[in-house]
Order: sequence, then structure tokens, then C-alpha cells
Amino acid sequence: MRSVKSFLAAGAATLISSMAFAADMPIAAPPMYAPPALADFGGWYLRGDIGFSNQRVDRLNNVLDANTTSSVQTLNFNSAGIFGLGAGYRFNNWFRADVTGEYRGNSQFFGTDRITFPGGVGTDTYHATKNEWVVLANAYVDLGTWWCITPFVGAGIGTARVAINGFTDQGIVNIGAGALPGLAFGDNVAKWNFAWAAHAGLAYKVSPAFTVELAYRYLDMGDGLTGDLKTFDGTNAVVNPTTFKHITSQDLKLGVRWNLDNPPVYAPPPLVTKG
Repeated sequence: MRSVKSFLAAGAATLISSMAFAADMPIAAPPMYAPPALADFGGWYLRGDIGFSNQRVDRLNNVLDANTTSSVQTLNFNSAGIFGLGAGYRFNNWFRADVTGEYRGNSQFFGTDRITFPGGVGTDTYHATKNEWVVLANAYVDLGTWWCITPFVGAGIGTARVAINGFTDQGIVNIGAGALPGLAFGDNVAKWNFAWAAHAGLAYKVSPAFTVELAYRYLDMGDGLTGDLKTFDGTNAVVNPTTFKHITSQDLKLGVRWNLDNPPVYAPPPLVTKG
């Protein structure tokens, strides 16, 4: 009987000792919460662009070309400024689209045409200015982001209003031993065309709401047209406007985008401490 009491006493002492040891142990820290993976974020944005153009035209055509047996044209545009605004929507981290409108400033045009025809040769010298309004709907694919830099490619379709102003055609024609000078003028004409574009560039995210772009664009604006060519005294034997065939431009642009919606900032749950 005494041994049973001793056993119970020893067990009680052991239990009390274990409880005291447990009370002295520190309380474990609450579990850490890992932030959830951020989902692709979409939202509206505004954009603005400036840049300059490098333009070319394939050929100048006129109904009087039917009289020539050969023609060698040299045609050049000066560079011109580009100023654009737009609005768009970013659907996720890799796809976005926008609509842009831009004004392309006056570009000086200079060209020559060395021609031959039955009985003589001649040289025409051309001058004009050209400007455009361009409206495009664009779609872009962002190819991933490294150190806040995102390369992208894109394409666009729309319309271009090509205006040819102040066109002059000064010619010298040699027939036999004589040289006959001539001068013709074309009225100002603006023509709307289908336009398309291809884009490529780099975007740098300055902040969650502000991005800077450096982009290259190939732009096809269709044909330009002059008014009917007339001599200095207003006479004209045949209707003969001049067509600027297939005007294209390789543009370099600097752009900015402002996000109108910002992604929510993750806030971890508050830590609960035990008193």
C-alpha cells in the first residue's frame, strides 16, 4: 500500500514539473503570410507621341508620261515632325490596344525627272510640300519585362489624309538644236487613303502609372494627288494631275503612357499577438 502511494506521489510531481516547464517556454510567433500572386492587370491609359519621319514615294505619274520612251526620277522628302495623341486599354500583361490620331508636319519635296521622247529629251524639276493627318487603331504584344524594360511589337490599320500643296513642274525640253522652257502649277489637293503600320520598340516603366516608349514605325499612307496642272497663264490642253504613287515613311517616335487605373497594392493581414 505504501508503494502505491509513493508511485502516485512521484507521478504527480512529474506532471507538476512538466507544466511548469511548459509555462516557461516562449510563445511561438504567428505564421508568416506570403502575398498572393498578382493577377494580370488591365486598365485604360492615355498616350502622347512626338517624333520625326523619313519619307519616300515610289514614283510621280502623269497622263503625259504616255509620250515618253524613258524616264529616270529622283524623288526626295525632307524629314518632318510628328505629333500624336491617343487612348487605349491594356487587357493584361502582354496585350494592349489603342486608337491614335496624329499630325505630320510639312515636308518639303524635291524631285527631278530626266525623260526622252521621240524627237528630243527633257528634264522636269518638281517642288511641293506635303503634310498628313493619320488615324490608326493599333494592337501590341508586350514580350516580357526585364529590369523595367519591355520590348514590344504591334500593327495598326486606319486612314491617312495626304495633302500635296504648292506643286510646281519646271521643265526644259530640247528638240533638235533648241531648248524650250516651261512651268506648270498644280492646285492644292487633300486625299483620304487606307493606311497601315507596323510597330516595334522598347517601353520603360518609370512608375506603376507612367511608361516611356522609344519606337520605330513603318507607315504606308497610299497615294498623294495634285490638282490639274496648268501653265502660268492658266491654260491647259489636257487634264493631267500628278499622282504621288505609294507614299511610305519610316518613323522614329518618343512616347509616354499614363495609366488611368492603378493595380491594388497588397497589404498583408495585421499581426495578432497574444497577451
